[in-house]
Amino acid sequence: MRTDAFLSSIAVLPKAPINASTVPWLTSLFHFADPGDYGDRRYPGNCSGRLIRDLLRYFRPKTVFNPMTGSGTCRDVCDEIGLLCTSRDIKTGFDACDASQYDPAWRFGFVWIHPPYWRQKVYSHDARDLSTAPTLSYFLFRYRQLIENSAKVLAEGGKLAILMGDYSDHDTGMVPLTYWTKRYAFESGLKQSCTEIIRFSHGASSSKKVYKSSFIPGLHDTCMVFEQNETTLQNVPE
Repeated sequence: MRTDAFLSSIAVLPKAPINASTVPWLTSLFHFADPGDYGDRRYPGNCSGRLIRDLLRYFRPKTVFNPMTGSGTCRDVCDEIGLLCTSRDIKTGFDACDASQYDPAWRFGFVWIHPPYWRQKVYSHDARDLSTAPTLSYFLFRYRQLIENSAKVLAEGGKLAILMGDYSDHDTGMVPLTYWTKRYAFESGLKQSCTEIIRFSHGASSSKKVYKSSFIPGLHDTCMVFEQNETTLQNVPE
């Protein structure tokens, strides 16, 4: 029998403390159902442009790099607020995991990446596409390259924002991709810049499906923001 708690769709959010933020509604819980008129909502895995917009308004970079354009959500946000955005995608031949395709002179104030959650959704038949990685080990090998490449093009004070989610794979089991994101970012010489932002998954295609198996549904993914870490690992106490 269903309970009232199961039927309820209204979440009571804690009140955020008043502070001097230029985007006071941006907190660790991103719960807005309206994604904004950015990108193509028919594109699978398209994220909310409102989240990208709020991050850009908060950090106020002068330049943005988006190495995985997808349907163009980040680019549309930058066009709206007047930011220079360098946008690349595997559909046009750019492999974000290949360091040789990055211009050594590139330096950006903000890098946005929303990678595939391994094979949760397959976006192409291109073998370089992270979503087509045949094994988790190969996906993680390529994912680490993506984060390392993104870290290298950060300008002084620049921020790298990554939207990633964990998921339960039908063969491998639970895949903790948020853990691997932080690990690879730290190993690339970055540090966490602010709190994690939990993005509620409004409009996810999985919410419209009926499953025969029993599991705890994941209704969010996580945005993690990193910046260059001036403290070397040798100076960190054990």
